[in-house]
Amino acid sequence: MKRISPRWLFAPTIVLLAQGQTRASDLILTNGHIYTARATAPFVEALSVTGGRIEAVGDDQEIRRAAGHATVIDLHGRTVIPGIVDSHVHTLFGAYALHGLNLSTPEESITPDQSEQLLARLRAYAAAHPADKVLFARADFATVAPLAPTHELLDRAVADRPVIVHNTSEHALWLNAKALELAHLMDEPVADPDMERGIIRDASGHPQGVLLEAAMALANRAANAVVPTEDKLAWLREAMRLQNSYGITSIVNASGDLDEIRLYATLRDRGQLTVRTRTSFGEVAVPHHLTPKFLADLEQARRLYHDDWVAANLVKFFLDGSTGLLPPLVYRPAEYRALVLELDRRGFQLMSHALRDDSVRLILDAYEAAQSANGARERHLRIEHAQLIQDSDVARFARLNVVADMQPAFCCSDVGTNFDAVHPLVSDRWHSLSESGGHLAFSSDWPCTWPPDPFVGMQQAVTRRVWRSAATAGIPGGAVDGAGQGGAVPTQTVYEPQERVSVQTAVDAYTRGGAYAAAREDLIGTLEPGKAADLIVLSQDIFQAPPEEISKTRVAVTMVGGRVVLGAW
Repeated sequence: MKRISPRWLFAPTIVLLAQGQTRASDLILTNGHIYTARATAPFVEALSVTGGRIEAVGDDQEIRRAAGHATVIDLHGRTVIPGIVDSHVHTLFGAYALHGLNLSTPEESITPDQSEQLLARLRAYAAAHPADKVLFARADFATVAPLAPTHELLDRAVADRPVIVHNTSEHALWLNAKALELAHLMDEPVADPDMERGIIRDASGHPQGVLLEAAMALANRAANAVVPTEDKLAWLREAMRLQNSYGITSIVNASGDLDEIRLYATLRDRGQLTVRTRTSFGEVAVPHHLTPKFLADLEQARRLYHDDWVAANLVKFFLDGSTGLLPPLVYRPAEYRALVLELDRRGFQLMSHALRDDSVRLILDAYEAAQSANGARERHLRIEHAQLIQDSDVARFARLNVVADMQPAFCCSDVGTNFDAVHPLVSDRWHSLSESGGHLAFSSDWPCTWPPDPFVGMQQAVTRRVWRSAATAGIPGGAVDGAGQGGAVPTQTVYEPQERVSVQTAVDAYTRGGAYAAAREDLIGTLEPGKAADLIVLSQDIFQAPPEEISKTRVAVTMVGGRVVLGAW
């Protein structure tokens, strides 16, 4: 079992408590610097918790007056904020990566060019995990033929078991020969043309080992089928502990299916779930088809999973991918529009991945058509990433009530996240979206960002510092380095400073904005009476810290539903 490195924690004495071990049935927090994220009275000194819910917030004197026999905790001026709502993650992939061999970390990136070092690390990992039926790894590598790596290099390290290396973008996989065999990838083309298009083959038709976009599903499905359920549950527990260590109390999984949702329900039923979950239906870059089974799974998930801990009722679309020099399109416009109108008519919440500006426009057009055709109802329509937005589309987010769910840690290179350096758009337009009145949510996209540290994201949102990685600079199409992974380091250059946001706006996007994106704004996201007691105690006052030091923030205590799941008072 992989342990969380103490360097990421606030103090080496932090203890992780099992669900139910401590329950604050009547707790008072006093003498604090508590950010409620409410529009009125954003800062208070104290709050009380009863039965897992916030009972009252206010100044010390008024809260203490109603304390009775409550346990009173003196915060000694420490800063408290609502629990982080990481509204776009891939927790099962993150669990695999956390258990597996991670070759792309804030300290370094070991790429296929460093073949001997990569082989040594992989051989050592395989030797240390003799019982694993599939070996998982995570790395930066090229996704453009003929520069993409081949299975032969991995075969030199491990020849007797499947090895599946996830690209940091989670839009490509690198397989050894055993993994190709596990996925039934032979010289004959696969039946699904969307999947076949993503299989890199040589001139003779032999699969070379790298799967792009929709083709990834072939290997992911095969691996999921052979990894024992108890292993998945154990790895998910570790993944959620890592999330708790960064103050994450709720998540939205931006990929998943009915089987994955059942894993979270099992953890809930065992009293081992330490984050609230909502899981979407969708595989990376695989187009949806409204088959009877797909619709039945959606309906079953919505009927069975709708509590405060395990929820569904969400469909994820991929309008484009994230490989090559230009993200490949997934849908024809009319096809996507028809799917949106029908699923919206059935009452499902929708989220759509878009890296290209034309994809963003297509999504906004489809969402507007759905609202017009299907009438008013409670919607939490979302566009994921939205890194490139045409000027005329910025105001449409607010007008159509569409959430821009964005990842600050993906920014910034010298050209932002542009694909066209000749005719670039200003990318990552956080300030513009916020000022226009749109719903802004920040998230990690973990494990694409490593680790899922919201304070790295907040610092990047406030500074927009340009980052560079020597290890990945030569990878065609770029790598997802961002502010703090793949060995990337900051420069003194700032990318488009006018799009920076305030610390308070960044915190709101990770809390109140994330709660709205998760369709749970009635339960979480702010610290006010009636809301769940999801909160975190920080090592420093992020509202007063120098912008370039926000990322040094550590989490001392994480509370979910009135239970301390990480740390100690």
